[in-house]
Amino acid sequence: MSGNVTSLFRSTAAHSPSMAALTRESGEAGAGPVDFCIPCNPYFPTPAMFEEMAGRLRDIVTYYPSSADTITAELCSLLRLPPQCVAMGNGSTELITWIDHLLVRESLAVPVPTFGRWTDQPMETGKRVDMFPLQEASGFALDLARYAEFVRARGTRAVVVCNPNNPDGGYLHKQALVQFMDAMADRDLVVIDESFLEFADAESEPSVIQEAMLRPNVVVLRSLGKNFGLHGIRFGYLVANPALAGRVRSMLPKWNLNSFAEHVVFMLRDHGPEYAQSLHQVRRDRLEMAARLSALPGLTVYPSQGNFLFVRLPVGAEGTAVRDRMLTEHRVLVRECGNKIGSSSRFLRLVVRPQVDVRRLVSGLEQVLYGAGRGAAVPGPATGTGYSSGTAAVDRLMYETNGSGMRAITAQTAGTGAPGIAAAPAPATGTGTGMPLPAAVPVAPAAAAVPGPAPVAQPVPYPGPVPVPHPAPVPQQPVPAPAPQPVPAGPVPQPMPAPMPAPAAAAAYPPPVGPAPSFGPTPPGVPARGGLTAAQVRGTNGLESVPATGWPNAAGMGQAG
Repeated sequence: MSGNVTSLFRSTAAHSPSMAALTRESGEAGAGPVDFCIPCNPYFPTPAMFEEMAGRLRDIVTYYPSSADTITAELCSLLRLPPQCVAMGNGSTELITWIDHLLVRESLAVPVPTFGRWTDQPMETGKRVDMFPLQEASGFALDLARYAEFVRARGTRAVVVCNPNNPDGGYLHKQALVQFMDAMADRDLVVIDESFLEFADAESEPSVIQEAMLRPNVVVLRSLGKNFGLHGIRFGYLVANPALAGRVRSMLPKWNLNSFAEHVVFMLRDHGPEYAQSLHQVRRDRLEMAARLSALPGLTVYPSQGNFLFVRLPVGAEGTAVRDRMLTEHRVLVRECGNKIGSSSRFLRLVVRPQVDVRRLVSGLEQVLYGAGRGAAVPGPATGTGYSSGTAAVDRLMYETNGSGMRAITAQTAGTGAPGIAAAPAPATGTGTGMPLPAAVPVAPAAAAVPGPAPVAQPVPYPGPVPVPHPAPVPQQPVPAPAPQPVPAGPVPQPMPAPMPAPAAAAAYPPPVGPAPSFGPTPPGVPARGGLTAAQVRGTNGLESVPATGWPNAAGMGQAG
């Protein structure tokens, strides 16, 4: 693949270039690179479904689609949702744009790193964006108690939570999210972005859609392109009480959904089992891929409930050089995360793919990172926390709260609590936010010898889930980072400090044990102005009930199998 292709990455500020652009620039016939960048389902639609769409291509592209109301009604019939509570958009980004224009008045709080449109869209319309930095030392887990405290301290009027989060795949249990929503009842808006929730297996019914419809200020955003493996079609939907959903729906064009979107939505009724099986296979692949990547020396793999894995490169390797060499030398496309606020070029987001592709990815990374005579891709900063967002104020925020600033922010927040929400207790493995965080251990004195990490378990042949070792304890206070280690030529070196493994199974995200933390009382009675009663959600009192069709409902969509 031509080296000119890599120039496309330097001309796009917010994301990777499209596959179409890469294919045009490469000038090579045949299929494009193996795609570990675009996070969509590789097992759906099935080949038979693609053949059916190809056979009807002429009609699909020739004629107008039905109205958005018709397509939305069919989707709601499948998901057993009241159409009054749903708005479908031409991709979730269209809905994010309308949420910003219609529902965000002055300020928005966003944990970072996360999906870039949640930070960029409000800034483009002059809103204040309050960024809550997720800590690398905590595996990028979102502490909801401290996030609520941050929102109240800043006086932010609208709040976003992505579950699972993009790019790290961090997961929050449904119970904790519902309590957070109640704690934020005095805010203008709470958005729960569930674009990747279909791939989670930590709970049987992880969605907060049903709870959102009962509240006057909560919107849940869902993606269809990612789940169905059809990014190019551009379709997604939001769920909220009728007042909020209707406000967005009234602004959308009558034909904002295209004929491909209509055709797929009407095909889905006959393909529920295939869809559920595709999600099950992605979850199995995620375990095996995490184990294979964790075996690479110095590579850190963070726990994920999405269809992607967030990895930190070894010290001495820099993401843009790794990305370019993987593409030009191995025809493998990876997502380097240096342009995500709160991340840096030492991080990659790698989409979960079938194991034949994963073997090619791992082989390429071995040659790029440790290959004979080449060394690491590019020497990087010794601390591994170098970061530049291109915005000085954001860089200063990240410097003060990440890495060396971790001690200061811990001291500031220890023992404090926001009104209506309990201060976060000391994290325990697998509790609280749902991310399996190791228990803190004392920092060893400078002169004391610190035992070396246990070797990383090597992956075993698939099929079947692969056991992954438990994560090593992480000190609560930062310790000096080691100097970059040279990578010798020849065979792959022995393992460097053990990375954090991906979850071995759904048990890595157990539900909270014992009494739930107090997030303030649930507002009594029926939510004012636009809320739904429980009876209305079940389909009575003017909202037609929808008979079961065999397709999973929205709250636990795709969890079967």
